Amino acid sequence: MKFDVKYILGIAIILFSTGMNAQFYVGVQSGIANLQSDVKGTKSGNELGGALKAGYIYFLTDHIGIGSGVEFAQYKQKVSLNQGATTLTNFEVDASGSAFVYNVTSANYREEQTLQAIQIPLFLQYKRNINKGVDFNFRAGVKYFLPVAYKVESSASSVKGVGYYPDVNLLIDNLPEYGFGSQSNYSASGEYQTKGVLMSTFELGFTFEMGEKNALYAAMFLDTGYGSVIDQKQNESYIGYNPTAVNDRKANGLYSTDKNAKIQPVAFGLTLGWNFK
Repeated sequence: MKFDVKYILGIAIILFSTGMNAQFYVGVQSGIANLQSDVKGTKSGNELGGALKAGYIYFLTDHIGIGSGVEFAQYKQKVSLNQGATTLTNFEVDASGSAFVYNVTSANYREEQTLQAIQIPLFLQYKRNINKGVDFNFRAGVKYFLPVAYKVESSASSVKGVGYYPDVNLLIDNLPEYGFGSQSNYSASGEYQTKGVLMSTFELGFTFEMGEKNALYAAMFLDTGYGSVIDQKQNESYIGYNPTAVNDRKANGLYSTDKNAKIQPVAFGLTLGWNFK
């Protein structure tokens, strides 16, 4: 993983250090951009995302070029539980240091996720003229996907936290001053801990000559991540435990319930750009 990242960054620096036979580009991407998850009991809905991109392509031959650049991308989606009222279990420690089983039941739980990332692509481009002023283009390569922020906005019509102490066979369901009990109209913000991953990237499209040194670029793209962007050491309750009250519970997010979960970015849609020399 580390070797691959250094390799991509090294090639990108070499490309940007020379301006010989280079074609610069700027553009935007828009389409479905979500985070595929294998966390059980959850479901997500697709939403529009996008990216701003800039870089350039160094031509090795009339038809083959190698390109790199930088992109700022945003992924958005809504995530919920498969069932409207669901109880999830986790282990917590209270203010006195005693461990207990923490059962959280929520009704109509929803969370809005927003992930922003820097993407560094490295790709090969094949180009062939198919008509006067029109070229066919195919790009294939990899990207280093570096999350900048992965935020969560959670809400539920009600939340109830119950503690069970197995050592003394004690169940506590209504002790608000120690964080056990019910809360209505729950809402809170949180953020996932993240790490960088590699992505494959493909683009298929056309350039339309707009002048001697300028061209309009339009294409379809598909980006697929490998490895999980979530980086956490232990399983956590999706709604955190507050040892002093039933409100102000932290939004850890549904994906925090499984530290081994695979959360992978996937995006597809349209690219519109401008090439210039």
